[in-house]
This record gives sequence, C-alpha cells and structure tokens, in this order.
Amino acid sequence: MRVDPRTPVIVGAGQVLHRDVDDVQSSEPAKLIVEALRQAAKDSGAGQRLLRRADSVRCVPVIGWHYPDVATMVAEDLGSTPRETIQSAPIGGDGPQLLVNETARAIAAGQLDVALLGGGEAGGSLRAAQLAGHTPAWRRQDQQLRPTRTLGRERAPVNQAEAAAGLAPPVSMYALIESALRGDERAAPESHLERIARVWSRFSTVAASNPHAWIRREYTAATIGTPAPENRLVCSPYTKLLTANIQVNMASALILTSARAARDAGVPNDRWVFIHAGAQARDTWHVSERETLTASPAIRASARAALQHAGLSVDEIAYLDLYSCFPAAVQVAARELGVALEDRARPLTLTGGLTFAGGPGNNYTGHAIATLVGRLRADPQACALASAVGWYLTKHALAIYSGRPPRKPFRSLDPRIRPRTVRRARIGYVGGGTVEAYTLAYHRDGAPEAVIMSALTPGGERALIRSSDPEIVIAAGRSDLLGKPVTFGGDERVYVPPVAG
Repeated sequence: MRVDPRTPVIVGAGQVLHRDVDDVQSSEPAKLIVEALRQAAKDSGAGQRLLRRADSVRCVPVIGWHYPDVATMVAEDLGSTPRETIQSAPIGGDGPQLLVNETARAIAAGQLDVALLGGGEAGGSLRAAQLAGHTPAWRRQDQQLRPTRTLGRERAPVNQAEAAAGLAPPVSMYALIESALRGDERAAPESHLERIARVWSRFSTVAASNPHAWIRREYTAATIGTPAPENRLVCSPYTKLLTANIQVNMASALILTSARAARDAGVPNDRWVFIHAGAQARDTWHVSERETLTASPAIRASARAALQHAGLSVDEIAYLDLYSCFPAAVQVAARELGVALEDRARPLTLTGGLTFAGGPGNNYTGHAIATLVGRLRADPQACALASAVGWYLTKHALAIYSGRPPRKPFRSLDPRIRPRTVRRARIGYVGGGTVEAYTLAYHRDGAPEAVIMSALTPGGERALIRSSDPEIVIAAGRSDLLGKPVTFGGDERVYVPPVAG
C-alpha cells in the first residue's frame, strides 16, 4: 500500500465496559481509559511499543470525577513520557471527534507521529457509591495542574431566559426542540412519538448485537414509547428509554499515527483506517436566539465541506453514526445530511446510540469511532461518517473514514458560517404570541410538574416560560398546543384557548 508517510491513520482501537457498578475501585475513570489504551495497543498488533512512543496523550475530560489533566495520569500509568497533553473542552460530546480531527491535522503537518486518545466515565459506580452514602476513593490530582492545551472555548450553555424557563437540563431543551420538529411535520403527538420510538427500537437492535453496548436488548417501539414504572416520562414526549443513559462505566481509546510510524512499529496494513476529512463548526450558541429550533447550519456546512474534500456524496457513505443523545439530535442531523431517518438498509447508528450502547459523559463518539474501525477493517473499501454534538445542537464535529487511502491529503476543515443572534429571547414577556414548541416536565413519580413553552411574538422575538399553573399543565396534557395563539401575562401566567372536553 503506497501512501504519503505523513498520512494519518488509526492503527488501534479499544473499548472497555465494567458492568459491576458495585466494584467502585476498579471502575476509576482514569483506570478505565488506561485499560482501553492497552487494548488499543494490542489491537494494533504492535503491542506496547506505540504506548511508549507516544508524542502526545489526548483525553476527553471526565465529567463525573474531576481530573485537572487526566491525560497526565493516564500517561504515567502507561509509562509513557509524551511531550504534551491535550484535552477537549470541559463539556461537550463533540470532544472525541474534535480530538481526532486535530490529531490527524497535526500528524499530516509533521508535528507528531504517535498520539494516544482516550475518554471514559464511571457514572454507574459513582451513583452506586452515592446511594451507599460514600465518595469513591479514586485518585485526585493537584488542582493547579493543567494540560498543555485545551481545544475549544466554553461559555454559559444557556442564557438568562433559557435558565429561567428550566431549559438547562439537556432533556428539557431537546424535548422542546423535539416538539418544534413535530410542528414542522404537522404531526399529531401520537404519530410523532410512534415514529421516534421506531427509530430508537432499531437502535436497540443494533445495540443487541454490539458486544460493547451497555444494554444489549431489543426493545419494541411500543415498549419504548409507553410510560411505565421502569420507563417513566421525563419530558414529553421523552420516556427514559428515549434519553441518554449516563449511568455507565465505559471507556474507549484510539491510537493515531503517521503511516511512516505505523510501518516502523510493524502495524499490518490491514489494521489501518484512514481519516479522509474532518470538519467542525458551531451554531448560534444559545438555542432560543436561533432563527429556528430545528435547523443546524453548522452540521450542514461541516458535512458539505468534509464530503467535498473527500470527493464523496452522502449516498456513498456506507456506515453512519449520528450523535444520538435524544431523537431530536438524530432528526436534525439526518435532515441536514439529506439521509432518511428510517432507512433499514443504512441504520443511523453503529453502536446503538447513547440510550442503549451508553452515554458516557463527553465520550460517546469515542466508542462510535472505535466501533467503525472494526467495521471498516472488515469492509475496507467502504466509507463511514461519524458526527458528534456538544451542548444543545451547539458544537459539532464530524469526519469521514475508510479502510482505503484518501484521494487527497487529510484536512481538518472549519467551514465559514456566521453564528449570530437572530431572535431576542424573552422571559417575563407580556403579550400575545403563537406556540412554537412546548414540553411537559414530569416528577419522578410520573405526575406532570410544569409546562415549558416557547412562543413567537408578533415582533419576531421568542418568549419562553415555565409554568406550574394547574390550568396550563392540564391544557398541555389534554390538547396539542402547537400553533395555537397564546397570551403571556408575565411570571407564570399563560392563557390558551379553552380545551374542548
């Protein structure tokens, strides 16, 4: 196989699951990442040599247990002495893909030869320890420690109006977006729920055959969409089985090298997976300030840029893994990519998604990429696309992979879009509007707690409200409020047309 010596390749992939959540000490997140990297080294066929040769160790930050620089701890455990440690932003599911894109860029530019990438969480064991009334005896680092570099910048995830409306929890924000998607389709609540439950049922089928999935069980659409004691409503229309499962002990790892370093280490050519192109972009940071709740110019631009560089159309992508924290994220991505939501021949997940495969904090896409490495080794002429999302369809990264060499040298692309505030978000608005989206938030016992509503005002602003007023809660539970005129009276007062019956 003749390729440029600077061509970036993935030569090793590893995934770890620790299902015994009560074995808290063995589930320390840094230990899981180290275990996954050792698996990746074995997977490469080169063994420990690549671990010792690493120029750079790059990790997705652990959310459940704060390590100021987890990559340093991982390197020490491996006996590696890299010249740098790098992490992605503290919060963001785009982190794993962003690290791959940046690492591939650095390799192609001749800035490094061997990089170790990893991420992991132990949410299952952390919760078990908390329920038992104690804190895990996991290692801690000096709080002044910092990695050499952090990719990406952070800012407050929600604005004042969103925070006041109770939209900081991702499930609330994505449920609101889900409602707006239903409005776009002019679908009844029941038919829309049936559709997204069918999609998630197919995801569960993929997870059932994935040895690295946390939940290896097929669920019917009816089971997923029907509230039950073990499948409670969280925010309509989302039951628990339509949300990301963060209570998992999981880690993944990748080893990226230059083609020259792979050859020097003796990695067989049939272990190589090429990154043809990567891209990353951001949408308008705060959801309520976007023109529409249901579009992502950043996904559209990133996909177009990466596909164009790779010389491919989306129809030539054999394997897809779209970030799947909630159904809304998959629907928006599928729409922007121009792929069918219910294509039986080409599922939109390789793993089973964040509900069934598992949603380990920032690191889900690390598992998706590790999974596609195996798929492309078995089908080397095929191409795969993995997408990743941070916050509320805010930060995006994706890449195109294949077992065959790229037509052009790798590029990490930053397509030019101009995220900007299009609408003013209002809280405490007094006046009329039209309901654009709404969701009912539920208590853990299944009782409705409050309505979260977004309405467009005559002036084009977006008014947000969270109301626990029994009248509006009952109205939202009995009738479809999408597209209805509404009057906000300030505070929690909302007036809607009378509900028939």
